[in-house]
Amino acid sequence: MSTETDYLQNYDASRFPAPIVTVDSVLFTVHQEQLCVLMVKRANHPFQGRWGLPGGFIDLQRDDSTGATAQRKLMEKTGIAPPYLAQLASFSGRERDPRGWSLTTVYFALIAHADCQAHIADVDDAAWLPLATLRTQPLAFDHLTIIDAALQRLRQKTAYSMLPVYCLPTEFTLSQLQEVMEIILDRSVQRKSLMRRFEAAEMFEDTGKMMATGARKARLYRKKAGVDMRNFSRNLMVE
Repeated sequence: MSTETDYLQNYDASRFPAPIVTVDSVLFTVHQEQLCVLMVKRANHPFQGRWGLPGGFIDLQRDDSTGATAQRKLMEKTGIAPPYLAQLASFSGRERDPRGWSLTTVYFALIAHADCQAHIADVDDAAWLPLATLRTQPLAFDHLTIIDAALQRLRQKTAYSMLPVYCLPTEFTLSQLQEVMEIILDRSVQRKSLMRRFEAAEMFEDTGKMMATGARKARLYRKKAGVDMRNFSRNLMVE
């Protein structure tokens, strides 16, 4: 009877058809009062000239995980390194890529707006594009479907956590937090409900500073160092 070592030494992976395996990322931000997605314009076929999500093939020598691939491809293609990425889902099938049966693992995040630019030959441009703009043009692969799935997850997390604070400046007002929440949810948020949640989260501290907002001044807050995200059992009240 052969041992497992013998079996592995003689194992031939080429006997089995291999799908195209990639990793893609959906990065959201709020910029100029619009929810935007980080996109890259493809320089090569397939879908040359179309906007798509930043992503690419796993490098078996360099990447320890799909998360590492996501971080590497974001930096290579856009110059952006998000502080964290959460795994969204896998998308697969024979119709999503004209090159063959494919599978992609998708990550997503909400981050503060940052400058981006193309850093690699297979990308003609990198830009934050408003979500509304993306719905008016054909995108590469099934990337609009992926973006819609990520948007649904983002809205779910916004309803039961303080995730939107990650797209704000280091110091922010409650009104700024409410504004980004309303842009993400596309709904009005009840101010009292937001204030209760803000206090219950125990994630924030008063900076002692004030910011002029028209005729009034508003307190500036910041996220406490080393505090983890808190999830709530009930969703935020919206109108």
